[in-house]
Amino acid sequence: MSVVSPTLRSVTDTAGIQIAGTAVEPAPRRRPALSPSRAGDFKQCPLLYRFRAIDRLPELPSRAQVRGTLVHAVLERLYDLPAPQRSPEAARGLVGPVWEELSAALPELVGQLFVDAEDPELPVWLESAAELLEVYFRLEDPRRLEPAARELLVETELASGLLLRGYIDRLDVAPSGEIRVVDYKTGSSPREAGEVAALFQMKFYALALLQERGVVPTQLRLLYLADGEYLTYEPDEPELRRFERTLEAIWAAIRTAGETGDFRPNRTRMCDWCSHKALCPAWDGTPPEYPGWPESAEDTVLDRME
Repeated sequence: MSVVSPTLRSVTDTAGIQIAGTAVEPAPRRRPALSPSRAGDFKQCPLLYRFRAIDRLPELPSRAQVRGTLVHAVLERLYDLPAPQRSPEAARGLVGPVWEELSAALPELVGQLFVDAEDPELPVWLESAAELLEVYFRLEDPRRLEPAARELLVETELASGLLLRGYIDRLDVAPSGEIRVVDYKTGSSPREAGEVAALFQMKFYALALLQERGVVPTQLRLLYLADGEYLTYEPDEPELRRFERTLEAIWAAIRTAGETGDFRPNRTRMCDWCSHKALCPAWDGTPPEYPGWPESAEDTVLDRME
């Protein structure tokens, strides 16, 4: 059996989303936890949370989402190379091999995105991934960095009993002990409203690290590869403790809905991109019978699909 990196494995199950058309081995089942993606789902639409986290309805990712996974995987592999070899040419050279690994691991998914390996659109798509990687080198020089961790699982329990779980793209630790959390985004930098959502994810990781290590990250940094922009933020402990209460309120609302199955739809413009519109009462659909709150959940990784 081939070994698939955590980033590539996220294609098969993106933070609890079952991908249509894939046949993968069942993951170990664990206690339900809150992740940034699922918290975002519930805030956007409680019924979407139910469909993804409880019903685990299949979804087919877009080419752009899978490209995000590919780019993340290449950046993860780039740091396996000795520092002097981490060049734009080396990153570009990793695109093909990493894509071949992904194709071999998930042939059903790939078959739904492209006709076959000779699809004339495939080289163009792979080149678009390489172009995003070139932008990365305008934002950072990986020859000067030695990450403390990549694809780091953070899992910690708050005093309230809420379990937080997520994967951090990269964790940098300075010789003096300062921590920087880095997240790669293959989309464009957001407007002001989008920054709030982006920082929600990063504050989630910062709180988990504070709880797990007793240290507030010095900096949270998002790198946007579509336009070469970045966003940095410096949290403090009082702010993260306030954010902790926000997460606890979200989880309390999720558990209340979970007891009754009353996950209500929230009709917005985002519905146009929802895979489950045909099952939504807001669009005259009928959801499947509620299966009840799960006592355990599959161990999943966070979304790398953008």
